[in-house]
Amino acid sequence: MTSLWQTSEPALLVLEDGSVFRGRSFGAVGEAVGEAVFNTAMSGYQEVLTDPSYAGQIVTMTAPHQGNYGVNREDPESPRPQVAGFAVREAARRASNWRAERTLREELVDAGVVGIEGIDTRRLTLLLREHGAMRCGVSAIERDADALLERVRRSPGMQGADLARTVTAAEPYEAASLVGPADRSGGRVFRVAAFDFGIKRSILRLLAAAGCESVVFPALTPAREVLSGGFDGALLSNGPGDPAATAYGVRAAAELLGSVPVFGICLGHQLLALALGARTYKMPFGHRGTNQPVKDLRTGRVEVSSHNHGFAVDPTSWDGGSPAADPPFDAGSAEGPAVVETRHGRVELTHWNLNDGTLEGFRCLDVPALAVQYHPEAAPGPHDARHLFAEFRELMEA
Repeated sequence: MTSLWQTSEPALLVLEDGSVFRGRSFGAVGEAVGEAVFNTAMSGYQEVLTDPSYAGQIVTMTAPHQGNYGVNREDPESPRPQVAGFAVREAARRASNWRAERTLREELVDAGVVGIEGIDTRRLTLLLREHGAMRCGVSAIERDADALLERVRRSPGMQGADLARTVTAAEPYEAASLVGPADRSGGRVFRVAAFDFGIKRSILRLLAAAGCESVVFPALTPAREVLSGGFDGALLSNGPGDPAATAYGVRAAAELLGSVPVFGICLGHQLLALALGARTYKMPFGHRGTNQPVKDLRTGRVEVSSHNHGFAVDPTSWDGGSPAADPPFDAGSAEGPAVVETRHGRVELTHWNLNDGTLEGFRCLDVPALAVQYHPEAAPGPHDARHLFAEFRELMEA
């Protein structure tokens, strides 16, 4: 049998600074342009590929071997791969796992995603780490690096990009159709309206496990439609793009505040902060991986958490912000959460990243709302933060 190594065609990856990486194609035959980012997870490539938050991005995995356990129909976070392109050091030749139904290569080919292997992903990661995320092109049809570079430099960047509308559901639907019925062992079952800015199925799965029946709404759904539906709470999901460009999400968050309990995750965290009067900013290279330490200043507990975001909330942008919130923030020496005044009352700055001092979570004190920048559903990743779904349930119970 001829190996995939011998049959793969040349492929090319070019960064906007002119850096060139030549490798082999192991996905669809084509070309893609997007923002180059890296993910430090050791496993979970199927969840990464199908996370809508990666729309418009060419993802490099820092772990050198990808595809070894294949893909299946149970683990995707959305109906199809969402990344613009995929870059790895080496793709497995065959899938070796009892749950595997196809190979990573077959998944990329069927989804039309261009993949490149055989490049120095360590060098690529260091470039992004030192100089920040860049526009990028990956091609299995172009051999001229200068020609591809010209197209990359003409492409739009991530700042100002409204991408949630490109990945959201077309119509409302019951989450039970995807993840099964809500757990009724805890007594009352709550009804949650989940705004789909690029929602992951694992979020819906953990809402169901927390005793919540969810109806998923398209991103552009007006808040009044949800408020008239008799829901016990609203969830603002993760998603791609620049939160400041997702104006409809900010409007919805502002109208929901004070009317129903609200839980924001990742992009939802940023939209809720914008609705409260804060600003967001683009990070140099973002947080993407499963090993980010986050400290909850309410308890002193440190959680190892899963991240996927390129923007963050500026905690100093709220009027009356505490000087203790100035980044970089030393959460290790803080005695408790800082409290800031916002247009919807007091907000407690609860969670901080121990690596770079960025704000990772907050809770409103005068209206029922909480939000975290990271992914408590952690698919892939550790389960340290799953208790936040119970905290959301407690907001609705109250």
